[in-house]
Amino acid sequence: MACRDMEKADAALKEVIEASGNQNVVSKKLDLSDSKSIREFAQSVNSEEKAVNILINNAGVMVCPYGKTADGFEMQIGVNHMGHFLLTYLLLDLIKRSAPARIINVSSMAHKWGTINLDDLNSEQSYDKIKAYSQSKLANLLSTRCLAKKLEGTRVTVNALHPGVVQTELWRHLNRLQQTAMWLAKPFTKTAVQGAQTTIYCAVAPELETESGKYYSDCAPTSCSSAAMDDTTAQRLWDLSCQMLNITWD
Repeated sequence: MACRDMEKADAALKEVIEASGNQNVVSKKLDLSDSKSIREFAQSVNSEEKAVNILINNAGVMVCPYGKTADGFEMQIGVNHMGHFLLTYLLLDLIKRSAPARIINVSSMAHKWGTINLDDLNSEQSYDKIKAYSQSKLANLLSTRCLAKKLEGTRVTVNALHPGVVQTELWRHLNRLQQTAMWLAKPFTKTAVQGAQTTIYCAVAPELETESGKYYSDCAPTSCSSAAMDDTTAQRLWDLSCQMLNITWD
């Protein structure tokens, strides 16, 4: 369990151990808004773990006020895309050695409202928090598509998913009117347990062993936007992400 808030992590860790009866559960500090933290976490995993069979990139921040990560990225693209992109890069050799293995990227239906602004990925020229969130979720799908092609023949798959509208603290940056709307819609939303089901499905379903580069919702394949299938934009975003993170990903 990779967590930013270790106090919450300790409580979740205890809950998981008690519910599962499995004592072999570990929590480690990871702040996806800081590449130093990401590199420290990855180094720890690479040195201490013999295998990583499943990597679930689940962290997220949604419609927050404009802010920047420790590395100068706009917060939503920085955490939701760049942080996971770097973490996956740093763990990929171990994941490949652990094959068969799976990488799961938690995206959102909000990707359908997004566009990738390659000339201003950090929204420095203008900032719309909903557009920035949608851009970051579209980036999840485009990087999933690119990585799936790069991983062909390795027995490592990568898929993306929409978890549903889930009752979590992800809503904390909504304004009062939006929060009221979400409260009224609560009977139609998912609990955290319900919201985790498609992630779990993608991680362990036997029938998905060779499926890669796909998008899922409610434990089934679903359609994504045409923008999410644009291979040219996907490659340009991939190259730009590598450049901004100062990494070389062959």
